[in-house]
Amino acid sequence: MTDHNKTRLTSAEMTSLWTGYMNDSMAICVFNYFLNNVDDTDVKPVLEYSLEVAQEHIKAITDIFNKEGFPIPQGFSDEDVNLEAPRLYSDLFYLYYLHGMATIGLATYGASLSLMARSDVATYFNECLTSSIEIMNKAREVMLHKGVYVRPPYISTPNKVEFVLNKDFYGGFFGNKRQALTGVEISHLFLNSQNNTLGRALLVGFAQVAKSKNIREYLFRGVDIAKKHTQIFNKILADSYLPTPNTWDSDVLDSTVAPFSDKLMMFHTSALNVSGTGNYGLAIAASPRTDIATTYFRLQMEIGQYAKSGTDIMIKNGWLEQPPTADDRKGIAGV
Repeated sequence: MTDHNKTRLTSAEMTSLWTGYMNDSMAICVFNYFLNNVDDTDVKPVLEYSLEVAQEHIKAITDIFNKEGFPIPQGFSDEDVNLEAPRLYSDLFYLYYLHGMATIGLATYGASLSLMARSDVATYFNECLTSSIEIMNKAREVMLHKGVYVRPPYISTPNKVEFVLNKDFYGGFFGNKRQALTGVEISHLFLNSQNNTLGRALLVGFAQVAKSKNIREYLFRGVDIAKKHTQIFNKILADSYLPTPNTWDSDVLDSTVAPFSDKLMMFHTSALNVSGTGNYGLAIAASPRTDIATTYFRLQMEIGQYAKSGTDIMIKNGWLEQPPTADDRKGIAGV
């Protein structure tokens, strides 16, 4: 029988592990800073568990890469975090952050797991999924206990089975617009509004403390984009008389001392851009109403342009660590 653990890493396995290393090395810096100033005794254990998970991930990936002779990414280290920096966010924000990042982890690890062939790598990503679920559950339980968990909107229970009988179900831009949102449309609108609200608060804090004026301006541009997108999603919900998510701007404090390097904050912003683009893509596929799907597509393009500007900044500063790439066959051949 073939020992699948001795086969070469596929491009998907290699890239998923590399990306995981980068994200978890960043998370270790963030969680260590949060733990250095957290006061809430309910929030602290969730942070401690999240840090432990990230550290275990780094060890597991390092072991696999060492066996493969794969160079360990530089990622992020103690040089990218100032543990003595004053508090920048509230304890409640830490809780929202943990829940939000665990939700992103579920989507990322789920997509990765579906492409894994080697049993050792598949086992690793299966454990990543399990730990993300655990973090999300722990954060949600604390939020429910404190009465700060924001539930998606309620809708009435259907009293009979119905079928769509005309094309008005797709809606349109001029007249005949279906006013009643489907449950799946509501879910995506609410989630994307909530994600933008969280991202906006995170970037407000980053923009306050970034050392480079150019990066501060870039981050505030992200704040404005997140605010705009939130308003668009909330209006669609409000037009159907549905509640919208809370904002967390008040959970950003007034410190101007950077807890993180500009490099780390730019990387984190880039990761949020990737997540947002993916979420919008899923929402497009799940939104039958034409105007909503088109809105997502337009906003997705805006995120893409913003992400491109961020990548340019990272390249200019020598911060963009190159992911695994295919062989340049013409370059190897010298033609």
